[in-house]
Amino acid sequence: MNDSSIINPRHMSDRDLAAFGVQDLAFIKPVSINDEVGYAIHAADGTQMAVVTDRDVAFAAVRQHGLEPVSVH
Repeated sequence: MNDSSIINPRHMSDRDLAAFGVQDLAFIKPVSINDEVGYAIHAADGTQMAVVTDRDVAFAAVRQHGLEPVSVH
């Protein structure tokens, strides 16, 4: 494989990302809120959708909306 066959996701269009199913993902990452641990839920495009206090609740909420949760550390 040469470098020209490697796809750089930073140069992909929204249409390209959707073809890979990225629009079906939501990212969950730990955040600090008033010195407490919370879990931010972000859409595939990076838009923050919610912050909850429990990781399991974050994953359940994402799945309830038909998306696949992905943990970001």
